[in-house]
Amino acid sequence: MSKITVIGSISTDFVVTANKRPEVGETITGNDFSTTFGGKGANQAVASARLGGDVYMAGTVGTDLFGKELIQNLTENSIHVDFVEPVTQVPSGSAHITIVDGDNCIVYVPGANNVIDTNRIEKLNELIQTSDIVVVQNELPQEVVEQIIEDCFAQNVKVIYNPAPARFVSQSILEKATYLTPNESEFKLLFPDMTLSEGLAHYPNQLIVTMGSKGVYYHDGISEKQVSSYSVAPIDTTDTTGAGDTFNGAFAVALTAGLDMDSSIRFGNLAASLSIQKFGAQGGMPTLAEMKESENYEKEWNIK
Repeated sequence: MSKITVIGSISTDFVVTANKRPEVGETITGNDFSTTFGGKGANQAVASARLGGDVYMAGTVGTDLFGKELIQNLTENSIHVDFVEPVTQVPSGSAHITIVDGDNCIVYVPGANNVIDTNRIEKLNELIQTSDIVVVQNELPQEVVEQIIEDCFAQNVKVIYNPAPARFVSQSILEKATYLTPNESEFKLLFPDMTLSEGLAHYPNQLIVTMGSKGVYYHDGISEKQVSSYSVAPIDTTDTTGAGDTFNGAFAVALTAGLDMDSSIRFGNLAASLSIQKFGAQGGMPTLAEMKESENYEKEWNIK
């Protein structure tokens, strides 16, 4: 079994639905409330673990009740949590989501996720060295993300960099990531002077742009490729954010299982399509058994 290390955010999502958003100073009655486990790092770790990956999570949570529940959730998903560190001075990360008429607005509070620093990353040196692939996202301080990518590059360890949420990243860091997986809007922020085709050609077999229903685009060194998505209707059109995290987690599993680029992307696409059939970013993430039940599962993938 391949070792996948995810270094990233671990948070709780607090979701409220209402008929309207309150004005300043106004109190209204909402329709529903739920809490779900989130954080892009934790989401991608759960996606990989459910598909059979041997997953190690590294990050920080608070010493509050939410932090304990976040660690318990990772453990229940068969994820190694030895490198998840509780910190006392700040609360666990959280996202506060209000949904009205199908549109959501979000207040994200990094909390403990911003406490992780380059000193902590140095302590992960052995973990990184012994990993088959490392996955990292942008819900950590930028200097930490850069240190992770630099360390992986120096130790010849493959790294998937999912640059989300979008922000500026230096060219030198982008070039050192084994795989870059932005969506369309993130691509435009990272490469404002390039068309999609120009960017793909500049980073062959490295830049993988996810474009929702349009599929996934990459360049194989000879020509530009489009890998079609699987046509499904989400159970809730406001609740598709977990699809991208599912893709990245599944993509990591497929790569470490020895699949080629095209097959790894198709595997990721199928997992992402299944993930939007249930509520919650992690709630819909499929198991390997559920993947194999799909009519679109390819036996040639031979993932165990």
